[in-house]
Amino acid sequence: MKIEFAAEKLFNIGSLPITNALLTTLVVSTLIITFALLATRKMKKVPGDLQNFAETLVEGLLNLIEPLAGEKTRRFFPFIATFFIFIITANYFGLLPITSGFGLVRAFNGQETIVPLFRSINSDLNSTLALALISVGVTHYFSVTTLGLVGYLKRYLSLNPIYLFVGFLEIISEFTKIISLSFRLFGNIFAGETLLTTVSSLFAFVIPLPFMFLELLVGFVQATVFMMLTLVFMIILTEKHEAH
Repeated sequence: MKIEFAAEKLFNIGSLPITNALLTTLVVSTLIITFALLATRKMKKVPGDLQNFAETLVEGLLNLIEPLAGEKTRRFFPFIATFFIFIITANYFGLLPITSGFGLVRAFNGQETIVPLFRSINSDLNSTLALALISVGVTHYFSVTTLGLVGYLKRYLSLNPIYLFVGFLEIISEFTKIISLSFRLFGNIFAGETLLTTVSSLFAFVIPLPFMFLELLVGFVQATVFMMLTLVFMIILTEKHEAH
């Protein structure tokens, strides 16, 4: 089985192509939603295992975000926590044997090839680009709703030529944020998946284990980096812009 740069199409629903990365996205989203429903269905003062795990996770993220976000924590937290939970779940799901153990047999150039039924979500640039667009879009939404439209535009527009030029550079930086967020996550996860596939095809036992543990660490780090960068962008863009 080989690694393709682009996600492979499995089938169509009308004119909508369903790729293995999209199928994995649906599965991971379903798992997260199901866990959330089960963990909060019957809340108890003495929590069970699921509720206890959910509370520990939420409390840990809240303690990490609150010192930075301060009074804005309640507004930012649902988005920041969702980014982390979705990305780390997607990264770890991509390490399961199911992502490479099942596939569809397809004919390609006269030869039979196996198209994996599941693919690590963040090894598809479309997925990481979508996450980056949501991150930047929500950040600007918070900026407008916090500062007001006039206060928001002051960051980019000014009668002073120098500040107008600085504002132009800030507009450019918003596009570079999208590129940076999407390619950082995609590059690390895609490279890790390629490495694991290559090593596993050469050595079936023992030797792939250190690489697997490395990818567990990478998956956590990348989810944390994406979360914290989004948080920092939100904090910066919701601060009042003072022109001197």
